[in-house]
Amino acid sequence: MVKLEKDIFTNKKILVIGDVMLDRYICGDVSRISPEAPVPVVNVESTTKILGGAANVVHNLAALGSKPLLCGVIGADSIGGEILNMLSDLGLEISSIIIDSKRPTTIKTRIIGNDHQIVRVDEESKERIKDKDIERLISIIKEHLESIDGIIVSDYNKGVISSLLMRRMTEMVGFSTFIISDPHKDSFEPHRHVNLITPNKEEAGIFCGFEIKDERGLRFAAKKIFHDLSCGSILVTEGKEGMMLFEGDKEMIHIPTAAKEIYDVSGAGDTVVAVLSLGLASGMNLKTAVELANKAAGVVVGKMGTATLNIEELNEVL
Repeated sequence: MVKLEKDIFTNKKILVIGDVMLDRYICGDVSRISPEAPVPVVNVESTTKILGGAANVVHNLAALGSKPLLCGVIGADSIGGEILNMLSDLGLEISSIIIDSKRPTTIKTRIIGNDHQIVRVDEESKERIKDKDIERLISIIKEHLESIDGIIVSDYNKGVISSLLMRRMTEMVGFSTFIISDPHKDSFEPHRHVNLITPNKEEAGIFCGFEIKDERGLRFAAKKIFHDLSCGSILVTEGKEGMMLFEGDKEMIHIPTAAKEIYDVSGAGDTVVAVLSLGLASGMNLKTAVELANKAAGVVVGKMGTATLNIEELNEVL
């Protein structure tokens, strides 16, 4: 694969719709066990806040030089305000983000001791967003449909993505642009009729009702997903085993992992869909775009926390 031109993605506009959240990392040193309970005591050395969920997909797109558009729902709280400020600092517009005063902004707090995650604390609501907010999101997509090069659905099962929203969106979009869906393990059903769905192996197995142990099981799972969701293609990520691409009736393609060192897989799926979308928007075929996304994922899993990469880092591994 040849290296990419520095400005290859500059004029590509991807719309990202899904669950917007903030990732917080509290890192420190562990040298003793608490006398109150058999748990480690973390002496905090640093606290970092990073865009998460659909906002991390947008962050990945922006880091690669594009100008993405984020559609989602946040609460009228300080966490939501921090997310808006961080998006503004990236030079991105925030007018397509809906603020719901009755809903908390999702925040995931990971406590890291001696470079290992000890516990994660989630503050969130999983209730489906209001019908009026679904209609507002559909209106935003319609308003930008002619100016975007693709759509990413980032589903963390926090209430934004539903069967109603997906049905309305796919009917409206039709064949005007591609839709890539990154589903949650408990929320596959809404992701019907998309161009590409990108579950990991565990998520695919949960949807199909069995543990995928070998290639035969993976092929069977792909057939079931094709049948039940009527999607165009399936990309199953398998961590250290790489990725498996299914394009309709074509032969399954295995893409070995590009990771030299796996330090933290948080957000790696966000990087995959971001790079995939930019590759397709730039005219690459699906296999080439998947290979590029695989290279990108190999870079970010070697970083701590929810990470991104830029064109220079991607070119280093091409």
